[in-house]
Amino acid sequence: MRENPKFAVIGGGSWATAIAKMLCENLTEIAWYMRSETALEALKINKHNPNYLSAVEFDTDQLRLTNDINEAVAYADYIIFAIPSAFLNSELQNLKESLEGKVIFSAIKGIIPETSLIVGEHFHQVYDIPYENIGVLTGPCHAEEVALERLSYLTIACSNTANAEVLAESISSHYIKVKISDDIIGTEYAAMLKNIYAIACGMAHGLGYGDNFQALLMSNAIREMKKFIQKVHKMKRNINDSAYLGDLLVTGYSLFSRNRMFGNMIGKGYTVKSAQMEMNMIAEGYYAAKSAFELNKRYGAKTPIIDAVYDILYEGKDPKKVFKKLTDKLD
Repeated sequence: MRENPKFAVIGGGSWATAIAKMLCENLTEIAWYMRSETALEALKINKHNPNYLSAVEFDTDQLRLTNDINEAVAYADYIIFAIPSAFLNSELQNLKESLEGKVIFSAIKGIIPETSLIVGEHFHQVYDIPYENIGVLTGPCHAEEVALERLSYLTIACSNTANAEVLAESISSHYIKVKISDDIIGTEYAAMLKNIYAIACGMAHGLGYGDNFQALLMSNAIREMKKFIQKVHKMKRNINDSAYLGDLLVTGYSLFSRNRMFGNMIGKGYTVKSAQMEMNMIAEGYYAAKSAFELNKRYGAKTPIIDAVYDILYEGKDPKKVFKKLTDKLD
């Protein structure tokens, strides 16, 4: 490991909390930015994030806690962003500290609505961060299982292998295994798309479709993902690798999946607004469905599952009727 790497985690949700836990297994100190001062104060006193993964206990002597994003960025050489994509741009509006020379890792699974870019592209185009200083941290991995220290596998995608290795060594432990990839754009798009397919899987369950259909749905989803990503960024990749197929499966089937949960509620008859109000976590796939649908107007990939989820969530179409039509398009 590079000597004394300094990391900052940006975000206060479950995945940010899981990342902070992983880093604290190996590092003597990390910076952790949360917007909520109330949550920070509770963490300082009780040694737990009061809102997410509250069973995880931290040694607060390892944490430089702050609700000033500039303080966290100034401290760190490596910055891991783990906040919903819909809110990243507004958070960065508060950033006055320079990102020059910093290594940025995205643990965000979505597209920035204001620019229609994945996170890595956003930092490259808007903040002029070279791609060699940008990486992606992806699954298959649920924050809840990190909290339980269940064996989990992560993929770090970065064109600069040295930067990827620093993060890999900083988060690896007896329950975290890490693989390194050079497919930055592909893995980030896969992380975004799998949330849409997880919503579709949840919708199918809520509508009463069984395991047989959901297996068919996921089989079609991985092929649809491959077509979409190849249109956006053509390169040699094995779509069956864990960063693509594995992450899709765990998000589509796991009871920990917030996107599957959201889709299940829609399938059972909840409106989008009522489902969002009942959940205390963001379902990234909701925002991703619109972004992917709009983006695909440029690329023209055949995406019946994405189109179906978009029609239900944004066009207000009846899930039963949409899925009846979808079943005739799958094979």
